[in-house]
Amino acid sequence: MNGVILLDGPMGTELHARGIATPLPAWSSLALETAPDVVRAIHREYAAAGATVHTTNTFRTRPAVLGEGWAESARLAVRLAREAVPRDHRVAGSIAPLEDCYSPQDSPADRDPDGTRSAHAGLARVLADAGCDLLLCETFPHVEEAWLATEAAVATGLETWTSFTPGPSTDLLTPAEVGWAAAGACDRGARAVLVNCLAHHRVPDYLDALTKAAAGREVLVGVYANAGWVDGESGWKPAPLAPDEYAGSALAWRDAGATILGTCCGTGVEHVAALARAFAR
Repeated sequence: MNGVILLDGPMGTELHARGIATPLPAWSSLALETAPDVVRAIHREYAAAGATVHTTNTFRTRPAVLGEGWAESARLAVRLAREAVPRDHRVAGSIAPLEDCYSPQDSPADRDPDGTRSAHAGLARVLADAGCDLLLCETFPHVEEAWLATEAAVATGLETWTSFTPGPSTDLLTPAEVGWAAAGACDRGARAVLVNCLAHHRVPDYLDALTKAAAGREVLVGVYANAGWVDGESGWKPAPLAPDEYAGSALAWRDAGATILGTCCGTGVEHVAALARAFAR
């Protein structure tokens, strides 16, 4: 695909579209118990659409959310992804903030950095042992917590990508802060730095900051953006954004230096298919 690595799209949005309950706080991870066949099918459809890196449904597989069975749920999420996609595709283990990904002012990294590092290390180890090909620390608005998660992921020996979010309204991190955060993640061993969970029309300034942070390093840069808005019950409400419109924006992101591209909340399989068609051309 002309040098582009194509990520899959959101799990929660696709589950919601198929009538699968995704209530907070468990959100999409609840489907690991209630609808594992649907989770597997969504992975399969993203692969058929053209994605070659597939993110595990582990955004909320934490003890505080799922209790004692959290590790088994994380292992199941890896297994469902692995069963659904071709052998030559890669499975990326998702590692998310311990608490609300839209509230950086109240991160556990401020209150208990050692405990935060340990918690991320626990999930990273489970994902690595379950057979992930790489680890994706994603949707971090709190820079220090992202760095702790990155360190924990790198310690497993797996390739690690780190993605920051300025939030759906881009009010959590400025482009300059994302650039500074990305540089710190690179210093800690991240092999790719990304921005995600922001409106697609706000990407260019953040992408510019990422490419400057990665300049002179053997580090990839990536983007996966939103369509829609936060919902207090289901987690996210999609908004109309034509797949070809999203793909047109992504072509510009590629030309600006992004080589890892995918889609985030409010998008779906059709958006990934549109990306595959655009990059193939």
